[in-house]
Amino acid sequence: MVIDWGVVTPPLFEVDDLHVAVEGREILRGVDLTVNLGEVHALMGPNGSGKSTLANALLGNPAYEITGGRIRFKGEDITAWSTEVRGKAGIFLAFQYPEEIPGVPVTQFLRQALSARRGMDLSVLELRVSIMEWMKRLGMDPSFGDRFLNEGFSGGEKKRNEILQMAILEPDLAILDETDSGLDIDALRVVASGVEEVRRARPELGVLLVTHYQRILERLTPDVVHLLVGGRIVTSGGPELASQLEEEGYEAWQ
Repeated sequence: MVIDWGVVTPPLFEVDDLHVAVEGREILRGVDLTVNLGEVHALMGPNGSGKSTLANALLGNPAYEITGGRIRFKGEDITAWSTEVRGKAGIFLAFQYPEEIPGVPVTQFLRQALSARRGMDLSVLELRVSIMEWMKRLGMDPSFGDRFLNEGFSGGEKKRNEILQMAILEPDLAILDETDSGLDIDALRVVASGVEEVRRARPELGVLLVTHYQRILERLTPDVVHLLVGGRIVTSGGPELASQLEEEGYEAWQ
């Protein structure tokens, strides 16, 4: 529990002894994780360690079966909640490989997503000022909003679009699944700066960043770094743990 000005409040997000199976094969074997308001947590680990499995399970992907443990959001057990309900409650997942949706402009997609989040039908007109403002803050061309979602987007554009979605939807917890995957140095800088811009606007936003590499953590400094190996978090530490892993690799922990 976190004590704030004498008032006891639950952590923003808790994972307690989580076990997850995919097609009958256990991938996560007892994961414990706590994210408090405003914290950035980095989850690192080798290929096949279960990082993306954890991200999908936390958002309620039905292909990932929770066979044990609990997930709590703001103190409430959400283990059995659907993806839609979790999203409406304020949990956001930025995908490693965002899907293309031909025929649906970015602005229209944002309208539908925010309408679902707020439980009311919003018009694009109501959102346009906010969308334009955030595009400017994220260094995006205004014409971007008229393009079909992720169709013909570069890797950097897809990831920047995910950050735009995060800004507009105003979640309480953002799970960024390998947002740095496939990005060059310039695109990485833009994405990391975008996440920081959203955090400045929403300082209580909790972030769980799933990544292979230290390079994004040089621009987006985590409060806690976790190492996931073999379906379990084997150690946690500060930013220095990411530097150690960069230098030594994962072999010593496997």
